[in-house]
Amino acid sequence: MMHTSYTHIEKMNNNKSRMKNILLLVGLCASCNLYGQKKGADFEPIALQCEHLVNPLGIDVGQPRFTWMLKDDRQGAKQMAYQVIVGTDSLSIVNNKGNIWDTGKLMKDNILVRYAGKDLHALTRYFWKVTVWDKDGRPSSSGVASFETGMMSRFNWKGAWISDHANENDKPAPYFRKKFTTKKTVKYARAYIAAAGLYELSLNGAKVGKNILDPMYTRFDKRLLYVVHDVTAQIKSGNNAIGVILGNGWYNHQSLAVWDFNNAPWRNRPTFCMDLRIVYTDGTEETISSERDWKTSSGPIIFNSIYTGEHYDARLEQKGWDEADFDDSKWNGVRYRSAPADLIVAQQTVPIRMVNTFTPKSVKRIDDKTYVFDLGQNMSGITKVKASGTAGTVLKIKHGERLHQDGRLDQSNIDVYFRGDKETDPFQTDILILSGKKQDEFMPKFNYKGFRYVEVSSSEPLELKDLHITSYFVHSDVAAKGEVKTSSKLVNDLWKVTNNAYLSNLMGYPTDCPQREKNGWTGDGHLAIETAFYNFDGITVYEKWIADHRDEQQPNGVLPDIIPTGGWGYGDANGLDWTSTIAIIPWQVYMFYGDNRLLEDSYQNIKNYVDYVDRISPEALTTFGRGDWVPVKSTSNLELTSSIYFYVDATILSAAAKMFGKQDDYEKYDRLSKKIKKAINEKFLNISTGIYGSGTQTELSMALHWDVVPEDVKTKVAFNLNKKVEESGFHLDVGVLGAKALLNALKNNGYEESAYKVAVQDSYPSWGWWVVNGATTLLENWDLDAKRDISDNHMMFGEIGGWFFKSLGGILPDPEQPGFKHILLKPIFPKTLDHSEITHASPYGDIVSKWKKNKNIVTYDVTVPANATATFFPPSNAKEKQSMALEAGKHRIKVQLL
Repeated sequence: MMHTSYTHIEKMNNNKSRMKNILLLVGLCASCNLYGQKKGADFEPIALQCEHLVNPLGIDVGQPRFTWMLKDDRQGAKQMAYQVIVGTDSLSIVNNKGNIWDTGKLMKDNILVRYAGKDLHALTRYFWKVTVWDKDGRPSSSGVASFETGMMSRFNWKGAWISDHANENDKPAPYFRKKFTTKKTVKYARAYIAAAGLYELSLNGAKVGKNILDPMYTRFDKRLLYVVHDVTAQIKSGNNAIGVILGNGWYNHQSLAVWDFNNAPWRNRPTFCMDLRIVYTDGTEETISSERDWKTSSGPIIFNSIYTGEHYDARLEQKGWDEADFDDSKWNGVRYRSAPADLIVAQQTVPIRMVNTFTPKSVKRIDDKTYVFDLGQNMSGITKVKASGTAGTVLKIKHGERLHQDGRLDQSNIDVYFRGDKETDPFQTDILILSGKKQDEFMPKFNYKGFRYVEVSSSEPLELKDLHITSYFVHSDVAAKGEVKTSSKLVNDLWKVTNNAYLSNLMGYPTDCPQREKNGWTGDGHLAIETAFYNFDGITVYEKWIADHRDEQQPNGVLPDIIPTGGWGYGDANGLDWTSTIAIIPWQVYMFYGDNRLLEDSYQNIKNYVDYVDRISPEALTTFGRGDWVPVKSTSNLELTSSIYFYVDATILSAAAKMFGKQDDYEKYDRLSKKIKKAINEKFLNISTGIYGSGTQTELSMALHWDVVPEDVKTKVAFNLNKKVEESGFHLDVGVLGAKALLNALKNNGYEESAYKVAVQDSYPSWGWWVVNGATTLLENWDLDAKRDISDNHMMFGEIGGWFFKSLGGILPDPEQPGFKHILLKPIFPKTLDHSEITHASPYGDIVSKWKKNKNIVTYDVTVPANATATFFPPSNAKEKQSMALEAGKHRIKVQLL
């Protein structure tokens, strides 16, 4: 092959004038400009976060992490030093004086540091800022950010755990209220509320905050979460009232399904504990706590299930029940309850919210009692209904993903595991009973569903003009971090569809589907983890979920394959291809964020897990696992696929041991990983033919992707994989494990063109086949006519969304300098794609990998964020194969193709 140098290389210096006024910067408080923000500076630290959150309330850890980003558009921009100061007085911080912690000037380029100052006190607001020195030694300071500690100990709570006098089988949701009076001027007020179950909090008749479905699902008998709300603006001078409604959530699961949620060991009537802490301008404090002086009653929510739906009788509304002047003389007293768990910690993760609004794209009138609405988008969410009619009219608001031929809603693909009474507890169906006095408005508070279509059926004739619905896309409100824009409509659509599926399955933990199960299947979680982090800022969600793993792990190291769980999932197949989440996800957090806290917190758990598998696998091979789930047709060897994940986990463990200075562990697990690799190759690799197992796409691609193949055989194995793909007409013949590995194995071993052809295939079986047939989310089965495993909103095949970043953008973290401190740029330039622009917001700033073709010349524009570096590696179809080091800034590279 003829090698020539690049035809043209340009480095574009960006010397344009900087913005004169920066009013809002992500991660800084809204009044940053008042706290010494440098206006017009050509560089500055921005995007300050504590524990990966913006100005958080309720920090419970003693050594919180501080992060920032260097905003500097100059070529070669670099941070040479930093100083972090922390104190309790904001003006002192402005003046560079911190009474709690001052690192002094440190000659380091870190943008993530752990707090190492004086002991932090509970219920205290702290302020902090960072000063950085640029490559020329000049300083620039950030605005002032803040964080506020939470309880930090169960002994700092003043409130009692209270509930009503009902038991776990009673249907109506309990309502609680408390009247109190303030006579001084309020400086600030915080509501701290922990609940077993779900809650909605209100003050003086108005809902507090925008969160829904709080607190998030945990192993309730081990760890409960509390949420902190800033309620300063909602406290009135004089008489006030607090209102709390409790929902069952996963704590008191009354609906029946195969997963035995109703038999969870913690199951009980919901309960809560609350402190409303008010600090007055004169320096005094007052705490209004949950106590026996609260009142309770039932209300219009006559049934609620996180799994099936919510039933609401508008005739039972008590207007003004959460306002100060409400007459609660007919309400009952409350009772004490013991704390459901010893560990009560702050919910330090992005909340679940109603993020997007959808109105019907079309409506079909079935008859004078039934209407079917099409929202045009499959989603996880809830539906608000406004309706008028005679008192006692019953509306059933049914949700689903498919329609029968007659236009009615079809739930047959998602209700297969429901075991409840379809009359009293219909699946994915809300029930509204009209008051007859007004236009009634209902939206469920303690449930969500997976759906595109909503069927409303009424017990009495109902005119369409008297019925209005609005649906809301509900999920963990993670910030977007990635964008894919190409000349291929299919690529663009696949990216959007994947993101819709991902967000539909993010509810404080990653789920498999938002309708049939809502389970935290571990395999789905790690198979989609790169797609997650390329596209969204989800670190806090996964830190919460891996904490759930630690809660669920048995003393012998075993994990269930759904987490959290009420007990289901500790079966015979909950093995490595699924529960390797305990190792893979902390490692990927480290790769994408450069933050090893989760890896450190989970180190012993990973070790216990690997040790367990080692004990049951004396020959270093294991059949512990589910295998290549939902394959097209070819089945792969379970022992091979499970053993490969055993190798992955042992490799991660040995790397973590080395990182944390655990030399004995490093040597032990390094030997183990090599032993596993040797055993796999001795049993499954035919060295002469370059075939693993029976030579399926999954077996060959997994061996390549997870680096099991000996170096001298890689070329032969990759050739065989590519041949297998060619034989299938560039179609998939894999299940979930192969779908994760296939495109990467082809792309990383010189078959970029084949990988792209598979990725954009639009006939069966392929990802594109779903899209061209109208899918707005990823499906559970390649076959549109399959009879089982047929959810239309699943994430287990979600690798495709992340692969575009790794291939068309070629944006990869460097394991030696993780968190994109050093970026590996390995883009591909497929023959049938004219241009591509991929952006990823890394911890250092936006990485832009953009290219456009003109015949056989590719103009490649790269943006490397400040304080980072990159190396560009030309693809196999480039004439010049020499890699190129890139400093921070903008670069234009001309690449001549073969």
